[in-house]
Amino acid sequence: MQTSSPDTAAGGIHLVGFDADDTLWRSEDYFAAAQREFERIVGGYIDLDNARARQRLLAIEKGNLALFGYGVKGMALSMIEAAVDITAQRISATDLHRIVSIAKDMLRHPVELLPDVRAAVEAVAREHAVVLITKGDLFHQEAKVRQSGLADLFGRIEIVSEKDDATYHRVLGEFGLGPAQFCMVGNSLRSDIAPVLRLGGWAVHVPYHLTWEHEREADIDPAVGDRWRELPGIGGLPAAVRSLHELACATR
Repeated sequence: MQTSSPDTAAGGIHLVGFDADDTLWRSEDYFAAAQREFERIVGGYIDLDNARARQRLLAIEKGNLALFGYGVKGMALSMIEAAVDITAQRISATDLHRIVSIAKDMLRHPVELLPDVRAAVEAVAREHAVVLITKGDLFHQEAKVRQSGLADLFGRIEIVSEKDDATYHRVLGEFGLGPAQFCMVGNSLRSDIAPVLRLGGWAVHVPYHLTWEHEREADIDPAVGDRWRELPGIGGLPAAVRSLHELACATR
């Protein structure tokens, strides 16, 4: 489904952006399973609790984001670095190879859509132009979009290295829209909700049962008021977007 260009002369929300991982399909479940396997491997060398293995891996992952970016490959490199550090270089080549195999298994996982996703996106796309905005490894994200069977619903697909104020400002500029004409849908407060609200846009938060700690690091300014909604599931999205659109029209 190719959506038409938004009529920027009219009021309200013209463009709705969708996050992908853990909003449209499962993702963090696989990362959580990979972390548990990583801990089992390094647990053969050290006391996990005393070594604070989980916290040290998180710190290394966050420190490497500027170099490796988001996604499975960056996580794998960080796990290798963390394993060498945590075990004081005692980890065997065999166990390092096991960590590489974890990443390969993650990259091979089939895409599993979350409940009600296709119907919700189709319903929103009947009333608004829609765009997919996802971050991570380009090759892997392209493969997931292709396997999801949802690519036809979006007029445009953006795979970016970071989802921050500058990224949203660029995307909106390319559509010729202001933030007040845009609504973002996603599970991450840090990447999907907070930046858009800071710019003056609208947002719908659909939390996932698992969220990487880094993606929970966000503060929502109370001054944004009722410019966002939080839903227990994506099935209620069409009604939520409609209510925000009506509010946007009224506050134009």
